[in-house]
Amino acid sequence: MRVSFDPAELDIELIHAFLSGSYWAAGIPREVVERSIAGSLCVGAYAPDEAGIDEQIGFARLITDRATFAWLADVFVLPAHRGQGVARAMIEALQSHPELQGLRRWMLVTRDMQPLYEKLGWKPLRHPERCMERHVEDIYRR
Repeated sequence: MRVSFDPAELDIELIHAFLSGSYWAAGIPREVVERSIAGSLCVGAYAPDEAGIDEQIGFARLITDRATFAWLADVFVLPAHRGQGVARAMIEALQSHPELQGLRRWMLVTRDMQPLYEKLGWKPLRHPERCMERHVEDIYRR
């Protein structure tokens, strides 16, 4: 398995298919996925298929100014490759990326992967009462 920051390697079809069926981006249009990737620092995880050709098995997207802040989003690993350290490798690659050193704050939202992120140095919000959101429910299903 290898990770890459090369946007030319990203399988947009695969990424859209996964995200459009996810709990957090259900029904997301392909055009929105394309715009989100274009405006982010993305990492893909790849493993050889039966023919020895690398295929994408994971994805993570970081929205960042590369100076002070980063928001981690759309992290996924295809089911057949889970439990093999793929997500960890992608997050570690992002956290060690040379353009992201010295960021003051990294954030994310996850329903169930807190144990993975805790192993990588993430913690629950110190002051959740200070955080706010503007969340448009089911925006992609309208």
